[in-house]
Amino acid sequence: MAGRNPGTELELGWISKVHVNRPAVVRHAERIKKWRTVKGNWQAAWLLKAVTCIDLTTLSGDDTPSNVHRLCFKAKHPIREDLLKALDMHDKGITVGAVCVYPARVTDAVNALKAAGCNIPVASVAAGFPSGQTPLETKLAEIKLAVEYGAREIDIVISRSLVLTGQWEGLYEEIRQCREACGEAHMKTILATGELGSLANVYKASMIAMMAGSDFIKTSTGKEVENATFPVGVVMMRAIREFYWQTGNKVGFKPAGGIRTAKEAITWLMLVKEELGVEWLTPELFRLGASSLLEDIEKQIFYHVTGSYALRHDLAMA
Repeated sequence: MAGRNPGTELELGWISKVHVNRPAVVRHAERIKKWRTVKGNWQAAWLLKAVTCIDLTTLSGDDTPSNVHRLCFKAKHPIREDLLKALDMHDKGITVGAVCVYPARVTDAVNALKAAGCNIPVASVAAGFPSGQTPLETKLAEIKLAVEYGAREIDIVISRSLVLTGQWEGLYEEIRQCREACGEAHMKTILATGELGSLANVYKASMIAMMAGSDFIKTSTGKEVENATFPVGVVMMRAIREFYWQTGNKVGFKPAGGIRTAKEAITWLMLVKEELGVEWLTPELFRLGASSLLEDIEKQIFYHVTGSYALRHDLAMA
């Protein structure tokens, strides 16, 4: 990943007079949805870029060592080798950005990736995921255990009640302590934007999370009713841009939850390029949280290469 965000002292002045013009943001988001997608080789190139930014995820109650091993195999071989050869990309080392699991499955993922001889980082959700309704001491202990098991990235979730009640000092302190518990592991802070009440709260929570030292800010757990949406993405990216202008520190962005199609993935990439610039179009500063997205991307690449739609047995590992 990129260099760490050291954070700043709490600056409530940065959020005290925030106003978000919701109708304007929504209009902009509707325009984004109507963008014409790229075609042909350009589409294939954007899709391969998207693959390298995916946090390939399994967060199910029935996760076992075997399906985590299968996930890790797919993380190392996200696109069928013959398809990559047809695109002359077979020797470019294309893998996903990370594998994301629960803390109890971190060791399984670390061992599987080590056995496969690759350096893909393991990310672990923690800090009371997905609800955040656990005591801070428990959250910190869970983070430390995930790091001890081998996680190199930690996706924490905030206490939404602190945002909804305007306890910005408490939110800052909670995230700051989580950052300290992460040690050398990079920290992504999940805002659970669908439960924050307003776009103004999304902006404020984004700024507080970055002040507290978050290396990434992430839209959702994937478990909320509303997950990654373009209006929320615009607001969070503009907070990232403002934080960069104020401090010179680049913070990553991760939309997660409900991103299932190749077209959506390309739209998110194009939005990042428009709002933050090409510098953010790397796995170090942009990730897509997804469990089923890779399947659709591989289908689209299969169609681009062969001219026909993939049958189920054509992409058995999807």
